[in-house]
Amino acid sequence: MMRTLTRRRFIRISAAAASLGALSPGHPVRAEVAPVTWRGTLLGAVATMHIHDEDRSRAERLISLACAEARRLERLFSLYRDESALVALNRTGILIDPAADMVDLLSISQRYSTLTGGLFDVTVQPLWELYASHFARDDADPAGPAAAEIQSALARIGSGRLSISRDRIAMPRGMAVTLNGIAQGYVTDKVVELLRANGVSHSLVDMGEARAIGSRPDGRPWDVGIADPDLVSQTNMVLPIVDRAVSTSGGYGFQFDPAACFNHLFDPRSGACARRYRSVTTVSRSATAADALSTAFSLMHEDEIRALLPRVDIERVHLIDGAGKSVELSA
Repeated sequence: MMRTLTRRRFIRISAAAASLGALSPGHPVRAEVAPVTWRGTLLGAVATMHIHDEDRSRAERLISLACAEARRLERLFSLYRDESALVALNRTGILIDPAADMVDLLSISQRYSTLTGGLFDVTVQPLWELYASHFARDDADPAGPAAAEIQSALARIGSGRLSISRDRIAMPRGMAVTLNGIAQGYVTDKVVELLRANGVSHSLVDMGEARAIGSRPDGRPWDVGIADPDLVSQTNMVLPIVDRAVSTSGGYGFQFDPAACFNHLFDPRSGACARRYRSVTTVSRSATAADALSTAFSLMHEDEIRALLPRVDIERVHLIDGAGKSVELSA
């Protein structure tokens, strides 16, 4: 019996060092600078914050503020909350007087769609629904949905068909939007903005995507561990980051079928699932950019990624190909 299907993107990125608050010899810091840590779930992914502040009660207050902001955005972008703005858009095809963050995120999504030649597309939700429905059947064909069904879903895809303005967002009936390839990064950036505005200079925020504020208090980089695609409980590599975001996409994050032939990364041109890489990791100043482009790069040839880097806010890309070979590209 197949497990319950969810749209969780399951990106295995976490702080690699267990002692996030530990400081190296020669850099003594008062005990109260040990981080205040929050863990929870947001948009279907594990979320964490580590805030260093000499005033522990202030750090706890900032975490409460950050959590409130993250939950506010979740009420806009979630596919699973019946009251969310995204669910309303998918149900009716229109949002009147939409929230500014919804307009901003969809506008950013369209920009990335243009930059990637349509490979980043938030309207691929009909493909998710098709594959989920197909493999939920007891008699599901292991070869996947029929070609005619895929073509029918593709006819309802195309982010260029979204009409986006400050007054309203609209799309043709039958289309559906998912923000799971970009919303976690956007929420992470918004939480980082809030914390910076309140004076936080050392923090690691992961709202499904990881972004560092500054360095650790002793000046060392934060260590962000990237999961091994074959064994996600283990770390494949560790990236030292300061004031940067990291995002990973890989087909291992979710498979529809027991044979793991079909995953959640869809090609909006063909309706097929991404198989070129086992893992794509991006490093950027922006968690939103890192999130969206790790998704798009999963569908692109290495030379296409390299050619695009000067035009997007991505500093490094770490690829693990189908044979397990690691390649690093830089802007």
